Amino acid sequence: MAAHRLALSVLVLAVLLLAHGGHVAGEPWPLCGDGGEFDDKSQYQANLNLTAAALPKNASASPNLFATAEAGAVPEKVTALALCRGDASSRACSSCLVNAFANLQNVCPGSKDAVIYYDACMLRYSDVQFLPADDSGPMGLDLSITVRNSGNATSEPGRYQRTVATLLNATADYAAYNSTRRYATGQADLDREFPKVYSWAQCTPDLTPGRCRDCLAQILAQLPLQFMDSIGGRLLAPRCSFRYETKPFMNGPVIVKLPARSGAPAPAVVPMAPASATSEGRKYSAPGMVLIILLPTIAAINLVAWLFTLRRRRRQAFTKAKQPDQNYSIDEAQDIESVESMLIDISTLRAATKDFAENNKLGEGGFGPVFKGTLLNGDEIAVKRLSKSSTQGVEELKNELALVAKLKHKNLVRLVGVCLEQQERLLIYEFVPNRSLDLILFDEEKRQQLDWETRCKIINGVARGLQYLHEDSQLKVVHRDLKASNVLLDMNMNPKISDFGLAKIFGRDQTQGVTNRIVGTHGYMAPEYVMRGNYSAKSDTFSFGVLQLPTISGSPDDRMGALDGWNSTGDARPVHEQELLGERCAEVHPCRASLHPGQPNRPADDVHGGHDARQRHILSPGSLQAGVLL
Repeated sequence: MAAHRLALSVLVLAVLLLAHGGHVAGEPWPLCGDGGEFDDKSQYQANLNLTAAALPKNASASPNLFATAEAGAVPEKVTALALCRGDASSRACSSCLVNAFANLQNVCPGSKDAVIYYDACMLRYSDVQFLPADDSGPMGLDLSITVRNSGNATSEPGRYQRTVATLLNATADYAAYNSTRRYATGQADLDREFPKVYSWAQCTPDLTPGRCRDCLAQILAQLPLQFMDSIGGRLLAPRCSFRYETKPFMNGPVIVKLPARSGAPAPAVVPMAPASATSEGRKYSAPGMVLIILLPTIAAINLVAWLFTLRRRRRQAFTKAKQPDQNYSIDEAQDIESVESMLIDISTLRAATKDFAENNKLGEGGFGPVFKGTLLNGDEIAVKRLSKSSTQGVEELKNELALVAKLKHKNLVRLVGVCLEQQERLLIYEFVPNRSLDLILFDEEKRQQLDWETRCKIINGVARGLQYLHEDSQLKVVHRDLKASNVLLDMNMNPKISDFGLAKIFGRDQTQGVTNRIVGTHGYMAPEYVMRGNYSAKSDTFSFGVLQLPTISGSPDDRMGALDGWNSTGDARPVHEQELLGERCAEVHPCRASLHPGQPNRPADDVHGGHDARQRHILSPGSLQAGVLL
C-alpha cells in the first residue's frame, strides 16, 4: 500500500513539474498560489508584516537555520516557514530572508499563498495551515521548482546519470538519518574521462528521518524524467530539495564521498525532449520587472545599514561579555578587536567537523563535548562546544576566551578562533594528537611509551607553563583546575596546559583571592582552598605536586591518597610518608634505572620532589622552579 501511495505521489509530482516547466533563469524562483487574495490595508497584510519582521531574525539565530511563524487569526492568519541552506552563515541567512519577504510580496502581489527560492534560502507563507511535520502535514510538492543546466554531461550520459543517482541517494540517506539538521553534501570522484560530481540534499529539520527520506525519495524519482540530459540541476520544494553540479557550489568540504566507479544502476531513463529556449519560467509585465530590479537595490542599501547596526551590537555584546576580575583593568577596545579577529563562521566549523558527527567526538568535558575537525587549509582543530543545557558554562567560556586569547606559550594550548553564531558557543583550539595525559598515564599498555625522559619532559613543561601564568605573562593567572586530564600532549609528547574556564586573573600586587564557590577537582585542590575558599598561585603549585606524583610513579591518583595529610585548620602537615614513598619508588617505571646509572636514589628523590610540592606549597614559586630543573 505504501509503495502504491509513493508511486501515485511521484506520478502527480511529475505532472505538476511538467506543467511548471524547467526553469533555467537565475534566482530568485517564485511561485504564486491560486488561493485567496489580500490588499495593502488588510489585516492579512498587517499579520504578514509582523511575520516578516520576526522570521528572518529567528531563522538566522537558530542552529538549524530554520524557523516557522504564525500571526493573526483565521481567516486572516498568516502561516510562514523559512529555511536557509545548511552551509549558510547567520548573516547570509538573515539577508536572504529579508530579500525574500520583500521580493515575494511584489512578484506575487495580493497572493495569500506564495513561495520563493534562492540559492541560500527559501520562504513560504500562506493562509492555509501547512506546518504540521507529522504524517498529517502536507509536503507542498505542488509548489516545487525545477532548475536544469542544459547540455550533456559526458560522452556516456547513462553512466553519468547512474553516478548522479547513486550520489544523490547516498547524500539523501545521510541528510535524513545522520544529521539532526537534515542536511548533507556529497562528492563522487570519477575517472579522467568524467568530471567530479557534487551534491546537496536538505529537508526542514522538523521532519522525522523517515518523513525526510520519503520527501527526498519523491523528488529524486524525477531524475530520469526531468534531468536526463542535464549536466546539473536542482529540484526545490518547501520541505525538501536536492542539487547536483560538476563544479563545487557549497561552502566547505563535503560530508559524503563516493569512490570512483561507484555508480549503481539508476531507474530506467524515460526519453524526453530538452527544455526549449522559451521555457524560462514566469513572465512579468514592465512594471513588475522594474520592481524586481528596484527592490533588490533598496534591499541592498537596507542590508548595508543593517550590517553596520549588527557590527555595533556585536561590539557591545563582546564588551558586556568580557567582565574582568575586579582587581585587574584591561583595554576594552583592544579586547574586542582581538576577539573579532578570531571569529570563525559556524558553516566553516560544521563543514570541518562534518556537522559535529559522533565519530569526530574526542570526548565530553564538564560543559560540553569536544570535536575534531579539519579546516580547508588542512589544519586540524579541536572544537569545544558548550552544551545548550549548561547555564553555568557560559561564564566559564567567556572567561576562557578572555584569557586564552592573551596567553601565548608553547606549554599552553593555542586558541585558534571562536564562534558565537546561531546560539552556539564554540572555542576552537589547535588539535593535540596524543590527547590528555590521564588517558596515557593510567592505561597499562599506553603507559609503556612513557620512559623516564618523557615523564621528566612532561613535568618540566607543565612547570614552565605554570611559571609563565604566574610570573611571565602580561596577565597574572591562577589556573585553579590543573590535573592530568587538563594536560594535553602533542606529537612529540610536549605538554600543553588546557581548560581555563575556572582560571582567575590577579592584579600584579595581589597575592590571593577568596571565593564562596569552590570549584575544581577533588584531590588536586589545595586544602586551604577546599576548607576556606582561599586561592593563590600556591594553589596551582599544590595541584602541580599532586600531578607530579602519578606522573613519576604511574599510579592513579586515588592510590596516592594515602599521602594526603591535612590538619584541622586545613593546612598541609608532615606525615610519616617515608615508608609510603619507598613503596611508590618500587613501582616507578622500570626503564628509569638504565637512564640514571649510578643514581639509585633518583626515583625516590623525584617522588619526594612531588610530595614536597604538596606539603610545602606555601613556599611557591620555589617548587615550580624545582620542577623546571627536574
